[in-house]
Amino acid sequence: MADRLTARGPDGSGVWSDEENGVAFGHRRLSIIDTSDAGKQPMVSANGRWVIVYNGELYNTEEMRQAVVARGVTLRGHADTEVLLETIDAIGVEAAARAANGIFAFAAWDRVDRKLWLVRDRLGVKPLYWGWAGGALVFASQPKAFFAHPDFTPALDSDGLSAYLRYGYVPAPLSIYRGVRKLRGGWLAEIAADGGVVERCWWDLRAIAAAGQASPTPFDPDALAALIDDAVGRQMVSDVPLGAFLSGGVDSATVVAAMQARAGRPTQTFAVGFDEAGFDETTHARAVADHLGTQHTELRLAPGDVPDVLDAMIEDLDEPNADVSLIPMYAVSKLARGHVTVALSGDGGDELFAGYNHYRLGQRAWSLARRFPGPFGVAARWGLRALGPVLRALPLGPPSAPYSADRLAKVADLLPATDPVALYCRLLSLWADPAAISPRAATSDPLPAIADPPQELGLPRRFQFVDMLTYLPESILAKVDRASMAASLEARVPLLDHRLVEMIWRTDPRELGGDGTAKWALRQVLYRRVPRHLIERPKMGFGVPIGDWLRGPLRDWAEPDLAGPGATAGGLVRAAAVDRRWQEHLSGTRNWQQSLWNVIVLAHWQRRWLKNDAAE
Repeated sequence: MADRLTARGPDGSGVWSDEENGVAFGHRRLSIIDTSDAGKQPMVSANGRWVIVYNGELYNTEEMRQAVVARGVTLRGHADTEVLLETIDAIGVEAAARAANGIFAFAAWDRVDRKLWLVRDRLGVKPLYWGWAGGALVFASQPKAFFAHPDFTPALDSDGLSAYLRYGYVPAPLSIYRGVRKLRGGWLAEIAADGGVVERCWWDLRAIAAAGQASPTPFDPDALAALIDDAVGRQMVSDVPLGAFLSGGVDSATVVAAMQARAGRPTQTFAVGFDEAGFDETTHARAVADHLGTQHTELRLAPGDVPDVLDAMIEDLDEPNADVSLIPMYAVSKLARGHVTVALSGDGGDELFAGYNHYRLGQRAWSLARRFPGPFGVAARWGLRALGPVLRALPLGPPSAPYSADRLAKVADLLPATDPVALYCRLLSLWADPAAISPRAATSDPLPAIADPPQELGLPRRFQFVDMLTYLPESILAKVDRASMAASLEARVPLLDHRLVEMIWRTDPRELGGDGTAKWALRQVLYRRVPRHLIERPKMGFGVPIGDWLRGPLRDWAEPDLAGPGATAGGLVRAAAVDRRWQEHLSGTRNWQQSLWNVIVLAHWQRRWLKNDAAE
């Protein structure tokens, strides 16, 4: 099982077993802190009671080390694994998790109480799956490890498939495999010797958000700047070469500016671009790099790169993820790994500082839905739908006319909504009714129940809350984890330091919004080090011109999975529904790039990971 995860840990491996109690741990090591044998895992505590396997990094190791030493424990090395392990022995698993500042997924076996603990970090940066293989409980960073177990038989989970088709990822605690669960960010599982499992939340964003709403604090740009600098500084600690991803946008520029302010030499930065001007940010990234004085490296992706990159990525997409930015993320991770072993990223800034355009679109749509209730909403929906073709037909319309028409059609579908969270989930949907296009998808939508934001939150905070618990960990951070780990690169996300997250969720949202500019609060920090003119431009995101590529250079490659009777993803979707959208996309009637990419990834995943589906 461990050897299935060699890319995640190419520097070494280890196993430990307790045959009497039926427990075995395996580990693959990516050496970052204390590259000596003192950091090898699985690791046994000094008194022999605890055994741990751990993936991640602690950013307050020294403070935790001092507390351990003060209790009289003599440490064998300076690995954060040992510090975490001895903290667990001293104060218990849950208290140790609360004391830790870092990204982590770990399993700890208590040899005295005969109890297994599985723990995932607060924001879900590091993944942790668990489930059953016959009568054995199994766990791993990725489900492909389970395929090595002789009693694991992969079978499709209908709820997981439904969620994937709807949103392009599978939110925890679901997974795409029946009988396998993902531990949620900020949760732990306590597993008794008889196999009884209790899952519970140890870091509750819901309580933090509700407390902040009840008693909000004023926005303090100096405090925010200081905390970002501290988070970045802590995450720069490494015994191996370190760099950063730099897109030229607000989030990555803020991280790199803080890194460069602390570094004694130019920070190594990496970017990826395209020939299509509307998607290429390398010029902006280069301008920021030149201003900050980083050592900048970039590459360009062409349509012909996509098939090979996706084929390579499918080996690590043992659970499908339809975020097309996996392609550039994988490429830039490979690029960075040729120079460094650790890279800092700006991920999390959009969710934390309300940077997404769809937050504002959701607000406007909800305002419109409230003005047109019941039958009036139905009439307004048909009216908006009728405007789309008109907008597309305008001979002198703006370049954004097709995009605006798609947005009108999307808003039209939202008008019957009677709840803002339901409306937002519908807005995010790639296939709004998975059961209608898949004979194997469930009818229910798990997302509203999983996220369930506090009702007292206003908009767009409720939308942000949904994303923080679902889209961020299981799509964005899963993308970063899979792409970086496939390259044996550790990616760190300083904007998701839990202290920073707690600060923002306790700050008055009216003050964070400033003049209405997206991510206004974060910009106040960035503009202290980077001039406004290098940053102020329309948001692009980490996008890929996949819509145009599918109509053009990638058409022949994509068509077998999208057109005709073969467009079934191995029987997981109905060909007619997919073919209909494919023809509309080719004609330019609608831009269905995201939902079509969803099916392409599903088809490739099915051929690699579910070709012998036990549920069929």
